Amino acid sequence: MNNTEFKEVSHSKAAVLGIQHLLAMYSGAVAVPLLIGTALNFNSTEMTYLVSIDIFMCGLATFLQLLRNRYFGIGLPVILGCAIQAVEPLKMIGKQFSIGTMYGAIIIAGIFVFLIGGQFARIKKFFPPVVTGSLITVIGLTLIPIAIQNIGGGDSTAKSFGNIQSLILGLITIVVILLVQVWGKGFFSSIAILIGLISGTAVAATMGLVSTSPITEASWFHIPQPFYFGAPQFEWSSSLTMIIIALVSMVESTGVFFALGGILNKQITSDDLKRGYRAEGLAVILGGIFNTFPYTTFSQNVGLLQLSGIKTKRPIYWSAILLMIMGLLPKIGAIATIIPTPVLGGAMLVMFSMISVQGIRMLFNVDFSDERNILIVALAVGMGLGVSIYPGIFQFLPKTIQLFLGNGIVVASITSVLLNVIFKGKDGLTD
Repeated sequence: MNNTEFKEVSHSKAAVLGIQHLLAMYSGAVAVPLLIGTALNFNSTEMTYLVSIDIFMCGLATFLQLLRNRYFGIGLPVILGCAIQAVEPLKMIGKQFSIGTMYGAIIIAGIFVFLIGGQFARIKKFFPPVVTGSLITVIGLTLIPIAIQNIGGGDSTAKSFGNIQSLILGLITIVVILLVQVWGKGFFSSIAILIGLISGTAVAATMGLVSTSPITEASWFHIPQPFYFGAPQFEWSSSLTMIIIALVSMVESTGVFFALGGILNKQITSDDLKRGYRAEGLAVILGGIFNTFPYTTFSQNVGLLQLSGIKTKRPIYWSAILLMIMGLLPKIGAIATIIPTPVLGGAMLVMFSMISVQGIRMLFNVDFSDERNILIVALAVGMGLGVSIYPGIFQFLPKTIQLFLGNGIVVASITSVLLNVIFKGKDGLTD
């Protein structure tokens, strides 16, 4: 990658930007271990290990993707985190079989991803601008409801959802980000999200809504232990289920890779995709070995790159280092957990909206005098958003098919690719 295209920053500034990226993905990263650990009735000691080592593995998985070499690593400024689409299948496997079976299935899925990475990379030709623009737009739009839910307090079924305090905190965070982004100068402008998170948390503290107990209750040090919960066990249906989830993650990661390529003005080649998929495969294998979870490229940080204007990998290296430190030192890791949910929601709304705008900008390069392109974009966005809002629409289909079609991003990908091929044939494929 040609770094002369990017704004270069000092290590101290890169560290601050790295913290910003870390905070942007942190809630999504810890959500998976919290959800699965709770469902499987983990005790406090097991839960502490699960969250801490998961954060450590997020950093290690990110390194694998950053360290571009002959065999793996796409070398783009990306962060890897837990695949949220794996939550329900893993809970099902853990309850129906065992925790060992759950981790055995993860290892098998990781090996599968690594081995098919080269073949899967050939799908690049099915992603011309009309497809990638539609897909990236859908990625942002499907994330926006999560941001709105967080602004309301996180739990939409709670009686307190949307209370005035939550709305005020979300609004303050958004306003601070906008003010800093528009009127801030230089580096100050590039850390608008971080400043918004700090400001929102400070205001929440004055309201008595910030508790430091997670910091005081956390232990000082953790060491990653292979097979902490026991040896892996292998069962064919569980392994097949996780392979399907891995394929879903690969399709979603493809959209993120192309989104980053658009931001960086970099052509994403089949070789890039192959290395990216292989890095994710290695990360998933390590997740199974160290008893955490499948890892995938996070879309949350794409909008942050667009906002900051600093697209070099240096801040992401810092994010990876800090994630690993936080995983080994739970007290430090707990600091990020005290940020109130509405504050995170406000920052998310800005970032996720920027992802959608990036997709719309890519669609500017599409010839809309051709009605076929209008139909491709319309159906892809409509199907993707519709399924994201009502994933239960496929509840009467076989479970295996539900795993695919319950993800709006995957549905948008399938819809746009199929329509492009049906309408245009070979003329609609890229080289």
